Amino acid sequence: MEKNEKMIIYQVFTRLFGNIGVRNANNGSIECNGCGKMADFTSKALAEIKKLGATHIWYTGIIAHASQTDYSAHGIPKNHPSIVKGKAGSPYAIRDYYDVDPDLAVNVDRRMEEFEELVKRTHDNGLKVIMDFVPNHVAREYHSIARPARVKDLGAKDDTSKAFDPNNNFYYIPGQKLQGEVDLYDLQAGEYVEEPAKATGNNRFDAYPNKNDWYETVKLNYGVDFIGNTGCHFDPVPDTWKKMKDIVMFWASKGIDGLRCDMAEMVPCEFWGWMIPQVKKRYPKLIFIAEVYNPNEYRNYIYNGHFDYLYDKVGLYDTLRAITCGYASATAITGCWQSVNDIQDKMLNFLENHDEQRIASDFFAGDARKALPALLVSACMNTNPMMIYFGQELGEPGMDSEGFSGRDGRTTIFDYWSVDTIRRWNNHKRFNTHLLTPKEKELREYYKTVLNLCNSDEALSQGQFFDLMYVNQGGWQMNEHRQYAFLRKSDKEVVLVVVNFEDIPIRVSVNIPQHAFDFLKMPCMPKCEAKDLLTGKNEKISFTADKPTTLDLPARGGKMLRILL
Repeated sequence: MEKNEKMIIYQVFTRLFGNIGVRNANNGSIECNGCGKMADFTSKALAEIKKLGATHIWYTGIIAHASQTDYSAHGIPKNHPSIVKGKAGSPYAIRDYYDVDPDLAVNVDRRMEEFEELVKRTHDNGLKVIMDFVPNHVAREYHSIARPARVKDLGAKDDTSKAFDPNNNFYYIPGQKLQGEVDLYDLQAGEYVEEPAKATGNNRFDAYPNKNDWYETVKLNYGVDFIGNTGCHFDPVPDTWKKMKDIVMFWASKGIDGLRCDMAEMVPCEFWGWMIPQVKKRYPKLIFIAEVYNPNEYRNYIYNGHFDYLYDKVGLYDTLRAITCGYASATAITGCWQSVNDIQDKMLNFLENHDEQRIASDFFAGDARKALPALLVSACMNTNPMMIYFGQELGEPGMDSEGFSGRDGRTTIFDYWSVDTIRRWNNHKRFNTHLLTPKEKELREYYKTVLNLCNSDEALSQGQFFDLMYVNQGGWQMNEHRQYAFLRKSDKEVVLVVVNFEDIPIRVSVNIPQHAFDFLKMPCMPKCEAKDLLTGKNEKISFTADKPTTLDLPARGGKMLRILL
């Protein structure tokens, strides 16, 4: 990152982004529904993503994963359909760590070259590249055809007679075939046989996974004996550790800028603490983002695991979602930042990603505009990174029933599909707003304004944060349950941010305590002119501890008033 740059990540599901087909048959094949390619990220597309305010783009689903599409003509082994979720398969069921997914290539035999061209094209358009690293589990039929000759395949030397061995790459259930609720028979492919059965990716250490398990994956063995409960076997360094470090080194050599590490907390922190420093010796600017959900482990994965950033899911995301939906008080935001105050710069904020339901879905807010105050808080509250999911800026509802992924308010990660809002924004590779509705255009412009402010405004990109809620509770001047206020301060300016989660416009009077003026070294200004960064309009306000600052707030929105010092 550039010095003092706030990271703004645009996560995109690679196979869906460029697909402009409109057929979208439920459970349709790639021939029926089509598939987006890496080549669809043209310089025009990337330039528009950059203009939205993004600094990084996370290409989700690059590494080759299990699929029901037949690429055997290109020397890629077929996958048994019984152990693939959806026609396209999950990008988190990796079938070859050293290969690019063939679905994403215009020319399948040039898929790695096309990825390298994508990295260069992305960099040429001023964006940095993040991709997935999936360390906890692989597809049940994992087999690498692209690995370097010096690399032994995962499981190639395993002793399958042992449930656990520190040198095995997988866990086994000796003497038992894979069974369970999943139908392992297919009319064309016959029966899928796995004997001995391997442990399933979500820590299921028996031969009977059910349909709610990650049955399409198998768990990797990092030296933790979950079966015999003999503890951790990290000395000597387990074979899996060495193989996974090699995989990370391989992708780092392609010129990428960061890795988002899937389910990082299901892999022992000791592995990350061993691997990341070694990788950073060779690639010091490579960033590591951890998907973690246990706040008790946050500091362990930062200080001992050496991660650069962690998901702030169970704190800020869950809180903002609940406030947006009317289930929680805006006062809860204060507790979110207080709980991670010492590591705030390491927390990655978001309101959508591929795992979560879309804001505009019937299962969340039903209208993307209802989350605009949450956007202002999530993006502008501090200097730490912010992420949005492709289509979020257009109010994509995610209410399709795609196939394996039912009508669940999420954009599918298992099916061949095209995303309505993105398809219309694509507009046959024009990437303009001509086919968007007025509401979609308005929403995109709002996101563009907010995300660009995160880096164009000094107070927002690098300034101090001061929460004002402790002096704005229990009075008539402001409803602390539906409004939230804070300051951002740099050397030359202060920005007063006040958001309104109510469905109606409201007038509020915000108390700013003397302590804020002393702590942030700001002068009191009984009469001053402030500029609303969201609208460009100027207004006269009182900015002093003696008298509350009175503002008119729009419904489901806010104001960001810049006061020059």
